[in-house]
Amino acid sequence: MTRADWLVVVDPQTIFASPTSAWGSPFFGKAMPRIRELADAFGENVVVTRWIPTADRTTSWGDYFAAWPFADQPPTDPLFDLVPEAAGLSRHPTLDLPTFGKWGAELEAIVGRGARVVLAGVSTDCCVLSTALAAADAGAHVTVAVDACAGSTAENHAAAVQVMGLYPPQIMMSDTATVLAAR
Repeated sequence: MTRADWLVVVDPQTIFASPTSAWGSPFFGKAMPRIRELADAFGENVVVTRWIPTADRTTSWGDYFAAWPFADQPPTDPLFDLVPEAAGLSRHPTLDLPTFGKWGAELEAIVGRGARVVLAGVSTDCCVLSTALAAADAGAHVTVAVDACAGSTAENHAAAVQVMGLYPPQIMMSDTATVLAAR
């Protein structure tokens, strides 16, 4: 494995971590210590993203929020806060975006064009997957730390990992220990 330059921690928020949330991953608690290990190793090269519900409701996002009304709250709602364990993961401001995928001009401006990034976070089968595919399309070299990701279910996590695994060498599947050994 080639050394990665950046760790991108996708959406470690209450809405995806809380067992009382309709979107809470039952695996978030297992992923978070691995995310912390990775963040400690990457030092200043860590970016944390946050999903915020500010998308235009006149688009398909309107239908999305109609289907998930509990999430149609102001972005200041505590549901969208980072979990306490994510405090201090990054020295950079949190990148707040109203999209599943976090790869775009804002993230690329931080990590650089063609960057080598490790992805971790939640949910494997939504925001991590969407970020990985967009990053690969943009020319980034992506490694997914599978054990530092949390899916909505075990089956959905496995399905997302399988799909991302179809994109080597642009997207590579790995684990925390292997990523850390390459640092």
